[in-house]
Amino acid sequence: MSFSKQVLRSFLRKNSLKPLCRKYSESTNPGICFTLSDASREYQELARKFTREEIIPRAAELDKTGAYPWEIIKKAHEIGILNLHIPTELGGLDFSTFDGCLLAEEFAYGCSGVKTAMEASTLGQTPVYIAGNPEQKKKYLGRLVEEPLVAAYCVTEPNAGSDVSAIKTKAEKKGDEYILNGQKMWITNGGVANWYFVLARTDPDPKTPASKAFTGFIVERDFPGVTPGRKEINMGQRCSDTRGITFEDVRIPKENVLVGEGAGFKIAMSTFDKTRTPVAAGAVGVAQRCLDEATKYALERKAFGVPIVKHQAVAFLLADMAIGIESSRLAYYKAAYEVDKGGRNSYFASIAKALASDVANKCATDAVQIFGGNGFNTEYPVEKLMRDAKIYQIYEGTSQIQRLIISRAIVDKAMNQ
Repeated sequence: MSFSKQVLRSFLRKNSLKPLCRKYSESTNPGICFTLSDASREYQELARKFTREEIIPRAAELDKTGAYPWEIIKKAHEIGILNLHIPTELGGLDFSTFDGCLLAEEFAYGCSGVKTAMEASTLGQTPVYIAGNPEQKKKYLGRLVEEPLVAAYCVTEPNAGSDVSAIKTKAEKKGDEYILNGQKMWITNGGVANWYFVLARTDPDPKTPASKAFTGFIVERDFPGVTPGRKEINMGQRCSDTRGITFEDVRIPKENVLVGEGAGFKIAMSTFDKTRTPVAAGAVGVAQRCLDEATKYALERKAFGVPIVKHQAVAFLLADMAIGIESSRLAYYKAAYEVDKGGRNSYFASIAKALASDVANKCATDAVQIFGGNGFNTEYPVEKLMRDAKIYQIYEGTSQIQRLIISRAIVDKAMNQ
């Protein structure tokens, strides 16, 4: 399949976007079918080809230089696989969450830093397409379709990460504008985004519950008073652009408020319900790359006269990696399915992200172990994979926060039975 937006759009018009196809009559009792639809397989193959030809050859150099992957971003935009979930009436593809996850896994297989750069724009877009009015969607989502631009999600602060209710950034209404002041931290795409979703406190009363105290704003990078900080040099995913953002007396027109005052916290949390599942898919992509690299090396490297894969100690490491990967993939399949059928997804999204994040880190550690001394060297890919994997247990909610969400859901269900 050639990389052409026209070819992709023609394909989309001819195929449904159903994530799973069931090959049985309605009168039978089939259980569950995990066969991908023809459309989903095509998307997966397109992403796999793009990853093989555009991402993998550049991944090592991007890791060394820390340069933002603009050329890959522009190519993805050119062929129509950058803004997957933007509605068709705005020029997007209106992908299901499931199909978006299939692509996320493939991109992360090539380089999770590149995948994060792409996915962070989706994170920034999501509050607008779930809560924006038609004018906001046309102006800001339409802009991303027209040009190879990216968005960013500004919620985290130096002293407010997992505890979103501790946000100090404030916005005060004056006439037809809001005056925004504060500082955000660890903002992916912070220095390259065209616009940001920003969560700020609009009710100064500290006793006001988070569900009513915060408001979501669309803030353009070019608004006076918006100042991105220096690019952070991180352990892994180094081509992803991560920065602090300072807002100093930034004037925001009331037209850039999402829904209304006090709706921001709900918008932010609803966004995570949709975006944590693709993050889990990305972690699976990293884990799968670890398994593939380790398997290839274990077949080539010899010890005591035979390839090391013949030694049970190594073979069992590979088996455990496969167990974790297959389980994690099924978990994100389930979570994506729940989103696409319109149900509340926090429980399943948290399970998928917590499991896949831990599996990715274990697979990376075991892959380095299989490579031995070579695994500790930058000339081999597993060293980078190990550094890249760690952030999955931290961003978009730590693994501990996911377990908090899961345990609360268990308790709530038990108490309401």
